[in-house]
Amino acid sequence: MTYSIIARCPKTGRHGLGITTFSIAAGGRCEGILAGVGICKTQAYVNRGNDPLAIDLLAQGFTPAHVMDRLAANDPDHDYRQIAIMDRDGNGVGHTGSGTRPWSGHRVGPGYVAFGNVLAGPQVVEAIVAGFLADPEAPLEFRLLSALEGGRNAGGQVGAEGHLPERSAAIRVVADPDYPDIDVRVDLHDDAVIELRRVLEEFKRYEVFYRERGRKPREAITQDEFVARLERGA
Repeated sequence: MTYSIIARCPKTGRHGLGITTFSIAAGGRCEGILAGVGICKTQAYVNRGNDPLAIDLLAQGFTPAHVMDRLAANDPDHDYRQIAIMDRDGNGVGHTGSGTRPWSGHRVGPGYVAFGNVLAGPQVVEAIVAGFLADPEAPLEFRLLSALEGGRNAGGQVGAEGHLPERSAAIRVVADPDYPDIDVRVDLHDDAVIELRRVLEEFKRYEVFYRERGRKPREAITQDEFVARLERGA
């Protein structure tokens, strides 16, 4: 009961992951993304060991297809996993095991893999892709957010009694540093995708302040001063 997208921005080389689900605290289960290496995201019946193993293999120069084969060979329950893998150049592969709950599926395109399980139908994955492709000039984090919004608007997740709300959501984007330059999440909310947009837009207002105060501490103003400038529209 999760839908996600992994992607690479061809202009900046940044890699990113967007996820939302009925389960709580999904953002804490996104370990498989590393700048200059690539992404692996496992969902459905999760094997959290897949993602760090895949990153290690990608770092050694193996292709996403080879990495997927290694994950399958290493996991007797591979048919219960849904996995997307992308290398540093944006080459991607997807796997939707026969043991995942319907509707489940994925779509691989240039620089992205969209995938989900326990969805209203294939239109959800198509809407994720459409949302991602809608504005190619937008920053990667907002393209990922638009993808999640597209999936939600197309019906999102369903259970035995109908639609399941998106209760957690996250976006993670990495560039040159070993730490993410965008890492925003909503762990529990009645409409996590709406709340994720609010959090991301607020974070973007502070982004330069947070980055530059570490790089140039002697020139840094206090956060109180920065907030006051924001309020004055400076």
